[in-house]
Amino acid sequence: MPAERLVPSKAMSVDAGTSDLSMVNLMRLAGQRYGAASAARFQRDGEWVSMSFDEMWAAVRDLANGFVGLGLAVGDRVGILANTRVDFTIAHFAASSAGCIVVPVYPSNSPEECEWVLVDSGARAVVCEDLGQVAKIESVRTKLPALEQIVLIDGESPGTIPMAELAARGAASDAAELERRASVVGPDDACLIIYTSGTTGRPKGVVLTNKGFAAGRRSASEMQLFGDTDVVYLYLPLAHVFAQLVQAACIEVGSSIAYWGGDTTQIVSELGAVRPTVLPSVPRIFEKVYAVAMSMVPAGGEQQAADAIALGLKVRADRRRGETVSAAEAAAFDTVDGQMFALVRGIFGGRIQLAISGAAPIAAEILQFFYAAGVPVFEGWGMTETTSIGTLNLPDAFKFGTIGRPVAGADIRIAEDGEIEIAGDMIMREYWHNPSATDEVMTGDGYLRTGDLGSIDDDGYVTITGRKKDIIITAGGKNLTPANLEGELRRSRWISQAVMFGDRKPYPVALVTLDAEQIVPWAEANGLPTDVAELARRPEVRALVQADVDEANSHYAKVEQIKKFAILSRDFTQHDGEITPSLKLKRNVVYANYGDEFEQLYGG
Repeated sequence: MPAERLVPSKAMSVDAGTSDLSMVNLMRLAGQRYGAASAARFQRDGEWVSMSFDEMWAAVRDLANGFVGLGLAVGDRVGILANTRVDFTIAHFAASSAGCIVVPVYPSNSPEECEWVLVDSGARAVVCEDLGQVAKIESVRTKLPALEQIVLIDGESPGTIPMAELAARGAASDAAELERRASVVGPDDACLIIYTSGTTGRPKGVVLTNKGFAAGRRSASEMQLFGDTDVVYLYLPLAHVFAQLVQAACIEVGSSIAYWGGDTTQIVSELGAVRPTVLPSVPRIFEKVYAVAMSMVPAGGEQQAADAIALGLKVRADRRRGETVSAAEAAAFDTVDGQMFALVRGIFGGRIQLAISGAAPIAAEILQFFYAAGVPVFEGWGMTETTSIGTLNLPDAFKFGTIGRPVAGADIRIAEDGEIEIAGDMIMREYWHNPSATDEVMTGDGYLRTGDLGSIDDDGYVTITGRKKDIIITAGGKNLTPANLEGELRRSRWISQAVMFGDRKPYPVALVTLDAEQIVPWAEANGLPTDVAELARRPEVRALVQADVDEANSHYAKVEQIKKFAILSRDFTQHDGEITPSLKLKRNVVYANYGDEFEQLYGG
């Protein structure tokens, strides 16, 4: 049976006249094109300030000349160990403008993880955010033979160069060398090496090219995701490919990036202050807002809430298609909108025109809720290996429950075993210094094996049905996809994470963790202790979780349902290696860390 295949339609094809400029040129041309328009908004001394495109290019140019002065050559690797902030962007495009390859490093990485990335990439310089990040590097410095320079964004430390000082040195240089370097960097040359956070084994360095990022920028421009009047709130880590693509696309089309302040507890207040029009995000922020909204529905009001969401979906869909909405429906919608939906929009600042959810699956019910509320959240799919490009639902072409249709330039097919395969300019060049791993994921005809299982419907929408490596086969021979039921459980107000287990076992079981932001206030209101570990043992809390497990189970066949579960005393953490920085579950680590707990669930 031949592989099922989908090539983008002519309407989705890439305009041959669109610029395919490399990352080495991107910021310089944005400065020329958008000039005094706002490129960045960020907090300084508690106030939001703005930086124009020409100001950003000047900062990038000076620092790029500073990198040249350090002796960095075209193709040399420069690490950046910092949170998402405007200084990261400046350092990034300064390195790119000097012809270097950027190697982003997660700021949450341990010293040993930083060591692996910098050693494997052979980075000659690393830009560190602060003294804490410098300390990580210094603790492993003797194991970094290629590292020559540490550039420090904030503060001063012996053996480092302040970024401001390096830029000041570069300001005295002319642009001739930068222009020469720009002329020798080609589309197939690497611009980034992003180390996958990895759900198994050591991270692999994914070599992404100028051609791949140009494909992403062209796709974003052609689909008109955002433009030069938009404000994009960015809190995603720039060590992750999703944020990297958003950043590059914003610079391409002239959008203003509003950088978060670095504190997750302040995201909502910052959204209110910035009032963005575009929000790229991982699903967790939407799951949490949805859980809170549903918790406010009074007992017995579930059907009324469901009817309100259904009405919101219908009215917005009718208006989008230009169809007439009856006076009765319009009046009912206005009432629901004022009482419920406006509050949801307010959480996100009140101006969101587009929110993109990526990096992990999100339930269709959550997407429907936000669409009804006037916060259009559309799911997309991509991988580090595809420069974050693959499929996307769009405001005028979407189907909840799918990951959308292929974006411009993406050729997607389903292999005979159900695996999604993708080809196009966005595909990585290779895994850095790892040809065997590269060969494992590439087919003989240029497609990337994604590891995701899926299907394509008659309208061209792609649905992911599971991960090839995550499939659980019970002792009875039943194949189970844990991600689906786990996603149902994460919709619970009380559950932060859930992991299902059952390979070669008679039935599936699960471990769940509590959402401290929800369970602690509930415990206070009910006269219970507020220690999460203690709450995990309380029968009152178990009853809450049991009700939501029962609700999730009700959507699945009996053989697929979770028969037993345990509540853990703490949440999964990056520090313990149980989740990645993009909040993906490291299933093998959880299985290893909690093997005894899983086995106890089968012990009667």
